[in-house]
Amino acid sequence: MRLVPKLEIQSKTKLIQFLNTQPVGRIASIDEKGYPQIIPMNFVHVGCRDAGKIDFPHADYGVIYMHSHPSGEKIENVKRNSKVGFEVDLPVCFLPSYYFHPTDASQADTLYISVVIKGNASIVRDLKEKTLALNALMNKYQKEGGYQPVSTDMPTVREVAVLRVVPKGMTGKYKIGQHWSPNYRIKIARQIIEREGVANASIILKTMGIELMNDGTPHILFEPLM
Repeated sequence: MRLVPKLEIQSKTKLIQFLNTQPVGRIASIDEKGYPQIIPMNFVHVGCRDAGKIDFPHADYGVIYMHSHPSGEKIENVKRNSKVGFEVDLPVCFLPSYYFHPTDASQADTLYISVVIKGNASIVRDLKEKTLALNALMNKYQKEGGYQPVSTDMPTVREVAVLRVVPKGMTGKYKIGQHWSPNYRIKIARQIIEREGVANASIILKTMGIELMNDGTPHILFEPLM
């Protein structure tokens, strides 16, 4: 299915940037009865240039790594069928129906960003690659440091499982006001401020390319194009 162009993330760089800012993704594998199993996972995206001399099939969109217990349903699923889906999303703001119509509930909407990957998953056996993945995960989730980098001679590197997803395709979809005129975006921004309060609204509006001035007035900083 082809995405509506105005709602599709056009930039590969923006796709990757979005992945790098999100804490949780969902991997979908196929169980032994043919049903999809979806599990939320911590993950890290590693670009091909960041992989050093690790010898694995590079993809145009880099690689997704996840660590896991060495046994379990998703591990068995991947061993049996390498084809997986991986999804990351950010719900930006629910827009109640009365923003758009006094009584028509069908007018309710949601602002969001999402990325969907289809690719092949495998269990990483090479200790150097496992170490790369685990250090990348630590760097993402514990940026403040306070730990020693993982090394190949640590027992935990052998004990933990690392899943690698090599994307065959990656698509992104977003709705953060880019489909509205500037005046209409400001109108919706005012309604968001009224409903969500200044503190929450300021976070939402930042994603929409809008900042709150000192007097509480919303002001467009940039067009939220991805």
